[in-house]
Amino acid sequence: MTSSRTFKPNGSSDASFYRLFDIFSLFLAFQCSSFLYHFELTTHYMIAILTVALSYLYCAEIFSAYRSWRAGKFRDMIFTAWSALFLAFATLFFVMFVFKLTESLSRVGLGLWLLFSIIFLYTWRYAVNLYKRNRRKLGMNLRNVAIVGATESAVYLYDEIEKNDELGFKFLGFYDDRKPERLFNNVTTYEVTGTIQNAICAAREGKIDILYIALPMKADKRIADLLLQLGDTTVDVHFIPDFLLSNLIHARVEHVGNVDTLSVFESPFIGAREFIKRTEDIVVSSIILMLISPILIAIAFAVKFTSKGPVIFKQDRYGLDGRKIKVWKFRSMSVTENSTVVTQATKNDSRITPLGGFLRRTSLDELPQFINVLKGDMSIVGPRPHAVAHNEEYRKKVEFYMLRHKAKPGITGWAQINGWRGETDTLNKMEKRVEFDLHYIKHWSLWFDIKIIFLTIFKGFKNANAY
Repeated sequence: MTSSRTFKPNGSSDASFYRLFDIFSLFLAFQCSSFLYHFELTTHYMIAILTVALSYLYCAEIFSAYRSWRAGKFRDMIFTAWSALFLAFATLFFVMFVFKLTESLSRVGLGLWLLFSIIFLYTWRYAVNLYKRNRRKLGMNLRNVAIVGATESAVYLYDEIEKNDELGFKFLGFYDDRKPERLFNNVTTYEVTGTIQNAICAAREGKIDILYIALPMKADKRIADLLLQLGDTTVDVHFIPDFLLSNLIHARVEHVGNVDTLSVFESPFIGAREFIKRTEDIVVSSIILMLISPILIAIAFAVKFTSKGPVIFKQDRYGLDGRKIKVWKFRSMSVTENSTVVTQATKNDSRITPLGGFLRRTSLDELPQFINVLKGDMSIVGPRPHAVAHNEEYRKKVEFYMLRHKAKPGITGWAQINGWRGETDTLNKMEKRVEFDLHYIKHWSLWFDIKIIFLTIFKGFKNANAY
């Protein structure tokens, strides 16, 4: 009988252990603060403990604190745990304020609780990390790994193994049957240990613990034969499809009945992630609109009385999944182009009004887009929306251009923070913008959004390329 699932969801084997010790650390920290400051465990403190514990676990999942850290840096693991902790206590303070519990809970006691929690979360993780590192230095828990296929993806994998010594991997070499001139260029820097048959023999002799197959996808028959022979060994086998390394957009396994499918292009905002992203957009856009409402009114009057035409210019853009949306902007030109042909603004463009030039250079013309965010057409952070005419032009010229629309268009984005905004008078500029947009979509996280928002405040509003 065959399993109804070919692919199984994979997670860290230590995840449950980490969750248990984190909750234990929070409770222990509370007990220490209670002992030092002499406050009783009342009903309100029970609510506080429950709020912090649940909020911490929720935030830890958002930051992927319980993923496998065998290939991660210790400082990153600590940073994610502390980030979740601070958000959990921020949630507690918010609940205290809303339900007027501030007088029932000791501020000093809560401060001590937070301090002890920071210390305990760090201490036990450091102890576990030190224990694992010492075992690997003694040659314990080391795994012998080899790579079949001297390809670009194989070299990329090898470089990651070399950079992350905490993996506990001992690299044995590349195995390939092809002649040296047919191998990937950079492989000549490394030594090819032997043929694929040599790798199979080493696996049968128990000399290899993990074998990575990095052969080209077109070598499907050779891969099938290799897997058949490796079925006679106890080696762990991992397959690295060569074309998938750079092109997958949030890959995951799906199930249609008893058929397993692997997503290649898919939005990262599915399920809980969609809820988190939408919550972020509503909260941030609501706060900003309240703060900038006097500025919006002032700019609206200035636009109305300095040039003829509407105050707000609504232009067709592509939104999520390529659906058309109306993006709001303060009018900055004497014309309102929204046809199949749109000429990009250039330096000293005669169509730009004097006030419009200032608005465009400072990005103040884009402030009405916070209303688009509140409506759900856009996000605070995401790929900047292009005119429909420009989309139709560049989708034929730039590879994977339309994958930008796997996320809602944003007021600010990773490309803009890195200087790729304004006029795209060369194909290379658009290619770089798309490259950074796709990087954002592939690596999206709540923390990434927060980072981009803060960077926007300091360097994202003004740009020499914005006309």
